[in-house]
Amino acid sequence: MSPTTSDAAAGPASATATAPGAGEGRLAARALTLAYEDRTVVRELDLTVPDGQVTVIVGPNACGKSTTLRALGRLLKPRGGAVLLDGTELARIPTKQIARSIGLLPQTPVAPEAITVSDLVARGRQPHQSWWQQWSDEDERAVTDAMARTDVTALAGRAVDELSGGQRQRVWIAMALAQDTDLLLLDEPTTYLDIAHQVEVLDLVRQLASPAADGTRGRTVVTVLHDLNQAARYADRLVAMKEGRIVAEGRPGDIVTAGLVREVFGLDAVIVPDPVTGSPLVVPGAPWSPAPSASSPTSVSTSASASGSDSASAPTPGKVL
Repeated sequence: MSPTTSDAAAGPASATATAPGAGEGRLAARALTLAYEDRTVVRELDLTVPDGQVTVIVGPNACGKSTTLRALGRLLKPRGGAVLLDGTELARIPTKQIARSIGLLPQTPVAPEAITVSDLVARGRQPHQSWWQQWSDEDERAVTDAMARTDVTALAGRAVDELSGGQRQRVWIAMALAQDTDLLLLDEPTTYLDIAHQVEVLDLVRQLASPAADGTRGRTVVTVLHDLNQAARYADRLVAMKEGRIVAEGRPGDIVTAGLVREVFGLDAVIVPDPVTGSPLVVPGAPWSPAPSASSPTSVSTSASASGSDSASAPTPGKVL
C-alpha cells in the first residue's frame, strides 16, 4: 500500500519491513563493522542483497552508505564481521573470481591519461580473459552492447579526459556493464548527469534487473542514491541508513513515511503517491522565507489592519499584501 498524506503524522519508521526474497541472496554482510583508522563508520551491519532485484541505499551524508558499498565490492577490508559471496567470505575468494561475479563503479573513478572511450570500456572485459584467450567475439559483443546502452558509441574514439562530466559518467557505466557480472554495485551513478540522462541510467538499471524473455533472472543491482524520490521510484528494496546503521529496509511503499524522512534526514515532509508510478513521493515542508521588513507592503498592510485603518481592509487593485 502506498503512503498517503496521512503519513505526515506517522512516527519514526525504525522497524524493518520485509520485501519478497529479502532472505535470499548471493551477497550478504554479517555483523559488518567498517572503519577508517580510528574512526568507525559502520557498526555491526547485517544486510542480505536479494537476487535479481534493485537495492538502493539512501541516507544523509557521511552515514556509511558508500563505505558499505565499497566493502561489498571488497575495496575496503572489514574491521569486524564479514561480507559473504555464495556463503564464502570475500577475503577467501581470488580477486579474478570476484571480478567475474561483482562489478563495482566507485564514486570518483580515475581513468588513465589519454585513454580512449572504447579502450576504457574494453577494460571491463579483463576478468574474462587469460593468457590463452585475449580477445573474443563475445568480448566485442559485450563492449558494443554496453556502449550502445549508455549512448556513448559516438564517443568511441575520443579521449576520456576530453569529455564532459556527464559523458565520462556514462562511459564508466558502460565499462561496468561490459564486465557482464551477475552483481553490479553502483555508487551514485547519476552524479554529473542532467535530469534526462539520470532517468535514462536509472531506467537502464531497472532493465538490467528485469527477467529476460526466457524467464532467466536479471542482474542483482545495489546502488547508492542521494535523491530519495528517485530511489523510491526505481528500487525493489530500499535500505535507509543513519550513523552507520540500518534504520529501515523493505519495499519503498512500506517504509517511506514522513516519520522515516524526519528520523533519517531531519526533514519535515509530506508523503504522497507519485502520480506516474504510485511510488512514495517526498514533498518537503514549507521552505525558509525571509521575515518581512518594516518597509515591505505586507508589514504596512498588517500595521494598518491592526490600527483599524479602512485602507487596510479595502486594498487597492494590484496592491501586494
